[in-house]
Amino acid sequence: MTEASNPSTEQHTETVAPPGSLWARMKADPQYAPEHLALEAVRRLGPEAAAWAERMRAENPERTPDQLADLAVKRFTTLARISGAVSGATGLPGAVLDVGVLAWNQARMVLHIAAAYGHDPAASERATDLLVLQRVHKVAQTARLALGVAAGRERAVKLFAGAASRPLSGVMMRLGLKLAQMAGVRAAKRLFAKMIPGASIVLGTWVNSAATKDLANRARDVYRHARRPDPAAALGGSPG
Repeated sequence: MTEASNPSTEQHTETVAPPGSLWARMKADPQYAPEHLALEAVRRLGPEAAAWAERMRAENPERTPDQLADLAVKRFTTLARISGAVSGATGLPGAVLDVGVLAWNQARMVLHIAAAYGHDPAASERATDLLVLQRVHKVAQTARLALGVAAGRERAVKLFAGAASRPLSGVMMRLGLKLAQMAGVRAAKRLFAKMIPGASIVLGTWVNSAATKDLANRARDVYRHARRPDPAAALGGSPG
């Protein structure tokens, strides 16, 4: 996860995938894959986002939060298009890789947007934000409960050694559907289409870009309002 050599350059051409240790946890526990990804994203990517925002403000103090958010959205929308164009040609594993990379880079974008608007991207509550903004959970309360469960299962990862004995295709399908939900690829047929050479390139590029733009709009709406710590409040969600 290296920045470009010129720290002012926002055109990022390298698609960064989730770390191998995270993939292992998600494969072992696909039911809670979005929660594992959100927790790891805040741990690994939160400090990166904070450093980016600090650097951007230092280089140009006149930049507004909206302008900083613009930079982040442009950068990660480009990454989303790249992800959709280069993956999906290797069947189910390629499709799962695509949605995993997309969800990971979308999380990076959300954390950068949070930092642009002055929120601490490394705060634990950002994991809750990610799950609500990415519509894995409707309200913060259920997201927090799920994160607590996932954190406990992460500490007990050895208990999931049995996952390796299950059919790999079944594990990958469950993981792919969970990550597709998180990344905004809601229809299962879209995930399946990514497994078809040719169709996967065109559809993947369009779906990834559209899903990322939608997420960016939701994140900007939430983080512009400093007094709305629960994303569901800005998105019109209701408890229960």
